[in-house]
Amino acid sequence: MGLSDDPELQPFLFVLFLSMYLVTMLGNLLIILAVTSDSHLHTPMYFFLSILSLVDMGFISTTVPRMIVNIHTHSTVISYTGCLIQMSVFILLGGMDCTILTAMAYDRFVAICHPLHYTVIMNPPLCCFLLLVSFLVSLLDSQVHNWIVIQIPCFKDVDISNFFCDPSLLLKLACSDTLTHNLIMYFVGAIFGGIPVSGIFFSYYKIISSILRIPSSGGRYKAFSTCGSHLAGVCLFYGTGLGVYLSSAVSHSPRKDAVASVLYTVVTPMLNPFIYSLRNRDIQRAMRRFLSKTIYS
Repeated sequence: MGLSDDPELQPFLFVLFLSMYLVTMLGNLLIILAVTSDSHLHTPMYFFLSILSLVDMGFISTTVPRMIVNIHTHSTVISYTGCLIQMSVFILLGGMDCTILTAMAYDRFVAICHPLHYTVIMNPPLCCFLLLVSFLVSLLDSQVHNWIVIQIPCFKDVDISNFFCDPSLLLKLACSDTLTHNLIMYFVGAIFGGIPVSGIFFSYYKIISSILRIPSSGGRYKAFSTCGSHLAGVCLFYGTGLGVYLSSAVSHSPRKDAVASVLYTVVTPMLNPFIYSLRNRDIQRAMRRFLSKTIYS
């Protein structure tokens, strides 16, 4: 159903979301190119950052291009198969966002709490293993949600009050009793969402404890500044997601819930490149070096 039925608002929404999509793709692509082109950034932290940027590009691409096409063609129809594919890829990449943020928190924990053993612990095989686990866990989460939705009949000519196939909304549209499916979905969500959050909380508990033991204020600031960008990214991702969840629980307006979901599906991937580059001198230097090489060549 999109964000609005007002015909006069459609050109504005088209330009707005097209601009946000292009900014997101360009910003995340610049981070990937800057990291891959600069040998000084071939470290675990920037490896995970470049993967996060790649995932964010895919995450926003599962929803926004389809909405832009729908606005342009004045059609809001999606097939049953297309809806399942969109939902599966959305959950897969959303789950990878969560797990990669957890891997980045673990990386910061090792760097601050065990600096002398950092290069030994965060070796390339471990980084690749963490990435593989992130993908497999997210894929399992995606397929469990997919299986739950497939079990529910009566998905024909229904109205989804959002601009993408939100799995929670699909369950509400079912004509059968969905209590069991809801319980399974919330249980799965608690496991796949709770474990990454617990890992992030544990890592930052240890990080803060270590920082507080540093005697000088300058040393504490320097140590905390290495994980400030990641902490801001975590707060943005989980803060917007939690805000949307709470607003949907309180609000009875589906359209307001759809507008709120823009925060974590569109705004968060768009802001991540700014969060990780504005206060990061290494990324800024790498970007300037890459752009200068590109322009002069």
